[in-house]
Amino acid sequence: MDEPRIKVMAAGAETTIAGNAAGLRALAERLESLARPDLADGYHMHLDAGIDLEDDSSSLILERDDKI
Repeated sequence: MDEPRIKVMAAGAETTIAGNAAGLRALAERLESLARPDLADGYHMHLDAGIDLEDDSSSLILERDDKI
């Protein structure tokens, strides 16, 4: 299985999230965990370049906001 790879690119008003299949599955798992009923509004995760994302990525915050 491939290593998960995700890249976030921000340009103007557009943001692109690209990844290989393993990376997209890993991102989906993180999003799924944010939807768990036992998590409170405001819970969030930081994905940082060089750690969770490719080195040249923009950072990304995934946040649960039940007011939306």
